[in-house]
Amino acid sequence: MQETHAPVLVVGGGLGGVAAALTAARLGRRVVLTEETDWLGGQLTSQAVPPDENPWIESRYASPSYRRLRQGVRDHYRRNYPLRASVAAQRLLNPGLGVVSGLCHEPRAALAVIEEMLAPYRTAGLLTVLLRHTPVAAEVTGDRVEAVTFTRPDGTELVVAADYVVDATELGDLLPLAGVEHVIGAEGVADTGELHAAPVANPLDQQAVSWCFPLEYRPGEDHTIDRPAGYDHWRTHKAPFWPGPQLSWTDVEPIDLSVRSRGLFHDNGHIPGKHDLWHFRRIVAAEQYEPGTISHDVTLVNWPQIDYWDHPLIGPGADREAALAGARDLSLSFLYWMQTEAGYPGLRLRPDLVGTEDGLAKAVYVRESRRIKAEFTVLEQHVGVEARGALAGSEVFADSVGLGSYRIDLHPSTSGRTYVDVDCYPFQIPLGALLPQRVDNLLPANKNIGTTHVTNGCYRLHPVEWSIGEAVGALAVQALATDLPPRKIRADPARLADFQRTLTDTLGVTLAWSQEIRSTPCGRQPAVPQLVED
Repeated sequence: MQETHAPVLVVGGGLGGVAAALTAARLGRRVVLTEETDWLGGQLTSQAVPPDENPWIESRYASPSYRRLRQGVRDHYRRNYPLRASVAAQRLLNPGLGVVSGLCHEPRAALAVIEEMLAPYRTAGLLTVLLRHTPVAAEVTGDRVEAVTFTRPDGTELVVAADYVVDATELGDLLPLAGVEHVIGAEGVADTGELHAAPVANPLDQQAVSWCFPLEYRPGEDHTIDRPAGYDHWRTHKAPFWPGPQLSWTDVEPIDLSVRSRGLFHDNGHIPGKHDLWHFRRIVAAEQYEPGTISHDVTLVNWPQIDYWDHPLIGPGADREAALAGARDLSLSFLYWMQTEAGYPGLRLRPDLVGTEDGLAKAVYVRESRRIKAEFTVLEQHVGVEARGALAGSEVFADSVGLGSYRIDLHPSTSGRTYVDVDCYPFQIPLGALLPQRVDNLLPANKNIGTTHVTNGCYRLHPVEWSIGEAVGALAVQALATDLPPRKIRADPARLADFQRTLTDTLGVTLAWSQEIRSTPCGRQPAVPQLVED
């Protein structure tokens, strides 16, 4: 067993973990960043989910470092891909022309940019990145986490001691290892008073996961995969809340729960390229490249048909490996159904784009994690339009450390509940939601912050996770510099103001929405990017 020490240990290399490590290193502290897979980037890369963002993501209301990541992706394409000149010249270049975002791209492109952003700090000795390292134990003394033990690819163990430990894992895996008080699944309405809380608390009520994969289409060819083991089950199984078998074009409109049918390349007479499945998360648009170079579109399958809700990943009695196997089988079964019964044998997996042998993403897309019991918990009453009643806009938090904007979007759950998709206002990220009630030196930087099952639905997207990680990385540095635990920084107005100035003046982060934007429900936001001057 080997041992090492770092002032800041970041466990989990998703967007929150990368942002935390980048920020702490930028502010001059030495960081160890670990990741279970061999790719950094989490939901943007190893989980293969193109970014889902808001209309102000191109403006000062997005973190400058997150905008740098997005701009880096565009520049990566301009430097390395045979784009048509007119396409390369577009300020808001969207490589895949996907509808879900103004920046749909291949996972590898984001991975390359993340590596570029981290490179100078690795060379300077401020950042050590350890891939394929899995946390298995934590050493705790009182209210402090002293060290975390990891298994390494060769089977040996590494112990990393740290002054501050950041849990940026996808499922909040450090929380049980370190004995940090946390919540799993859904709170009951008696616990939170939320309009859309579950009738009673249920730790096994967790959002569906999805095992995503990239596809191209080659008409006239046959790329049919082997029949998956569970195909007959998925072909006939019908969940009580679903309008039919999961392997079909029929699903549910999340907002009003009406039944809808969307084809692969068309949607019941709607305009092609806007409502169909293929164009929703398209990551390669062949039309944007010089003739004779890139000939086939590629889409990223993250559609309702592959939402796996049969079994939870975590909680009492959960079998994570069995659930992961079920999610993989569902995704492959849907592909097989499209190739055979739906009549598209030319659909072809692109394993080269996700760095795997089977063509599925390296990791399952996780929507919900363990969540800390925090000093402050964000409730639906703070951000939900209906829950706010006559109050115009989201709650204003004096301890804001960042911004976000997204609907409360809960996918069907492992308890048999259908979509919960309700409107909310653009919101702030309160520092209190990043502080465990008891433990002093562990900070969350993923979907494990002080939200509820309900509000996790709007705090779980790419740019919010990045902003959480950025704030946590800066907070760890501030705590080290002042020799004060983070909760004392928050509790002292002067020290809190000092920390917020680090975020605004040094990192360029905006901590408040304009009143006009804050009071505009997400459902009424513009459909195109809003370029607000810095």
